[in-house]
Amino acid sequence: MFAAEDLTCDDFIGGALRIYQPRHGYRAAMDPVLLAAACGARAGESVLELGCGAGVASLCLGRRVEGVALHGLEVQPAYADLARRNAQANGLALTVHEGDLAQMPAALRQMSFDHVIANPPYFAPQNGTAARDAGRETAQREDTPLAEWVRQGLKRLKPSGHLVLIQNADRLDDILFALHGRAGAIRILPIAARQGRDAGRVIVSSRKGAKTPLRLLAPLVLHARAYHAGDAEDLSEVAQSILRFGQNLPI
Repeated sequence: MFAAEDLTCDDFIGGALRIYQPRHGYRAAMDPVLLAAACGARAGESVLELGCGAGVASLCLGRRVEGVALHGLEVQPAYADLARRNAQANGLALTVHEGDLAQMPAALRQMSFDHVIANPPYFAPQNGTAARDAGRETAQREDTPLAEWVRQGLKRLKPSGHLVLIQNADRLDDILFALHGRAGAIRILPIAARQGRDAGRVIVSSRKGAKTPLRLLAPLVLHARAYHAGDAEDLSEVAQSILRFGQNLPI
């Protein structure tokens, strides 16, 4: 488990959440906040986050929508413990299960959810240099194939439940292939750093068993300026509403 001196305490959604994160391990940034904003859960519904890490996405969702039953699955015990600590520190209920999604814990195999959300690792097994920190490497390097993340997410959904993923844009074809014949009503939201730039990320929302045609949405542009102009924050209006004020991202 992480010692106190190995952690930082960071603000999310404008300070509405205070999250403890490892100083040198995997550290959440925008992506889990965007993922939470794209989940359309309502009071009384249940949500499972696959690979919840320190709990940022689940807790952002819990802060935005009261009365949602939140569950997380995390393979690294130290991060699972940190997610529980963060939930308690922020006065939110989050049940964290420890285990590998490819070998789902028995408790989760008995459950189904209205929504499943996930931010799967972005880096392919042989892509780039391994991180020095083992926890960060596990969080960022694909071990379980992306198709298995999709398959397991769909298995844990109730009929007509929603699966929402955030992933590198170059993995979109893998996601769509994994969803084919299993889910529809697919909504693809490209995320670009600046106007005129290629999308670096995509959020993909789908509904289990649906047949509704796919829609490619207008991109979400994160920064207001067309170029980087120093360290001053220049978030676009819509990005500010999500990242600073906890608004939803209806897709």
